[in-house]
Amino acid sequence: MSSGNETWGRRVKEARTAAGLSQKQLGIQAGLDQFVASTRINRYEVGTHKADYQIAQRIATVLDVPTSYFYTEDDSLAELILLYHRLGARKKTEVLKILREL
Repeated sequence: MSSGNETWGRRVKEARTAAGLSQKQLGIQAGLDQFVASTRINRYEVGTHKADYQIAQRIATVLDVPTSYFYTEDDSLAELILLYHRLGARKKTEVLKILREL
């Protein structure tokens, strides 16, 4: 099982890559100083450092993913979180109803 930092970093990298952003672009859009943005995001992605929750929220906003996506170690749950996030309100209600009936 991977450590929390490794999971967190892997999820940031997956979301960043899917969004088509460089490490520097992500860092700058998340409010990091442009001179350290790439290095900081790289350290997060390789698991050397873990961002505090406020920075995690800003990164999640830029990448349009729920902050919780970064923290779950279960890959299936992470996928469900992303899929649910992308649904409209009506579909979310439908999904919740189906899940409650299971």
